[in-house]
Amino acid sequence: MQQMVVHCERDKTQMALLEDGRLVEFAVERVQGKQLVGGFYKGRVVNVLPGMQAAFVDIGLKKNAFLYVDDVLHPHLEKQPKEKPSIDSLLDVGQELVVQVMKEPFGGKGARVTTHYSLPGRTIVYMPHADYVGVSKKIENETERGRLKVIGDHLRQPGEGLIMRTVAEGASRDAVADDLAHLREQWRRIEQRAETSPAPLEIHHDLSMVERLVRDIFTPQTEELFVDDKEIYGQIVSLLRNMEPLLVPRIRYYKEAEPIFQHFRIQEQLDRAFQRKIWLDNGAYLVLDHTEALTVIDVNTGKYIGNHDLEDTVFAANVEAAEEIARLVRLRDIGGIIIVDFIDMEQEEHRQYIIDRLEQLLKKDRTKCLVVGWTRLGLLEMTRKKVRDHVLYEPCAACRGTGRINT
Repeated sequence: MQQMVVHCERDKTQMALLEDGRLVEFAVERVQGKQLVGGFYKGRVVNVLPGMQAAFVDIGLKKNAFLYVDDVLHPHLEKQPKEKPSIDSLLDVGQELVVQVMKEPFGGKGARVTTHYSLPGRTIVYMPHADYVGVSKKIENETERGRLKVIGDHLRQPGEGLIMRTVAEGASRDAVADDLAHLREQWRRIEQRAETSPAPLEIHHDLSMVERLVRDIFTPQTEELFVDDKEIYGQIVSLLRNMEPLLVPRIRYYKEAEPIFQHFRIQEQLDRAFQRKIWLDNGAYLVLDHTEALTVIDVNTGKYIGNHDLEDTVFAANVEAAEEIARLVRLRDIGGIIIVDFIDMEQEEHRQYIIDRLEQLLKKDRTKCLVVGWTRLGLLEMTRKKVRDHVLYEPCAACRGTGRINT
């Protein structure tokens, strides 16, 4: 059973996704500090660096945005030149261009931007210059993939690109056509504003967090959506009436005296999930440490002693750890390189099972994940696309997490 819970406060809105009562995804949007990813800006090139094959673009933020050469070339790989040109042959200092944010600023780094424009709808992603049709890999039925590919090819105009989203599975041609018409009009307005606006300037931003999540997550598989704010409730109902009217009856306005996050046990699950040391139900535990470049997760048997031989004990602990790790990387929105130090296993079939189980569970993650495999040191390496900093708990302002207490 899947449920969405939206909690609204004066300065922020929080969303939690539950599967059988267990928290698997969490997002927060503050009134100050809206999401930049997906936004379109008219920028001005301020520096071109052939040695880095990149340029810096002023889009009106504190830090100049970073534009890599691959994000300037044609979005269709088959239409790119065989030999990658130098970026100074593609861009000039002072040149104005429209860019889209693909990664939020991190620490001292500016946002990463692209000219491979994309506008997400309910059933499709519209790419005005991509010139191809793709189908979500999460749609596994080959007959359905073929049907959606044919629909996309018939609907798109020359030069346009479409990606049929997972939600498009089973959608009618008319539903996809309506979605495409709306996105084409959105792109026309972006182009129009870009022509008449000075740089640097934001010319389009994506929907609010709640609207995005309703568009991207609220599917027929979601049983209920609870929201504790009447105005946001009205916005969601209005959005769904246009997008998927059959789902409107699943929206619930929560007006009980008990806070909504307490009612669904969300806050206690959040507090537990964001600790450095996390105990598993079987008595084993995980330790998570973050650096700027990667996240390291250590698996320990802890209080778990098993019932049979050592290999079975270790394997059982690792299986439960793998299941919790798949949930935590999604919930904590951990991005970049992730190294997991599982407890050493002797049998190769056990090691392969851990990989297979992780890959199976990570299919539910909307963010791209890749389980690379075991290193020569016996560590499991995986990656998860990093889009934004997920800040729920901040380090102490005095010591920035480096403090120690004398024992």
